[in-house]
Amino acid sequence: VADDSGIEVDALGGRPGVLSARYGGAGLDDAGRCRRLLEEMAGVPAARRGARYVAVAAIALPGGEARTFRGVSEGRILEAGRGAGGFGYDPLFHYEPLGATFAEITREQKERVSHRGIAFRRMVEFLATEEGRAFLAGAPRA
Repeated sequence: VADDSGIEVDALGGRPGVLSARYGGAGLDDAGRCRRLLEEMAGVPAARRGARYVAVAAIALPGGEARTFRGVSEGRILEAGRGAGGFGYDPLFHYEPLGATFAEITREQKERVSHRGIAFRRMVEFLATEEGRAFLAGAPRA
């Protein structure tokens, strides 16, 4: 079982995407990557600040068969960070349904709405099905 995730920003053509953790270079921490993102977004109007966190969780069998599950959380990039929780781009990522950034919400709230939580819930739901149990057993499917 593995996962990877990133933030896709509309005004940046989907960047930084899967390279989110390395965005801006090797020497940057979360705060530095947020500053870099804000620098690139300077002057971008609110209507073009759409973004999404995307996660893909995968489960693979020793023989190579694998399944993937995608989770997405839609939001927008603020002009300045808010909140002290979370990590990465959470202070900049405003999640409209809760009216807060991912850095302002509780861990429990984030687990319910986050891209990673969605992806893993989809995996668990699949594994609870007959098809999922057959997958785990390595049984062929029609």
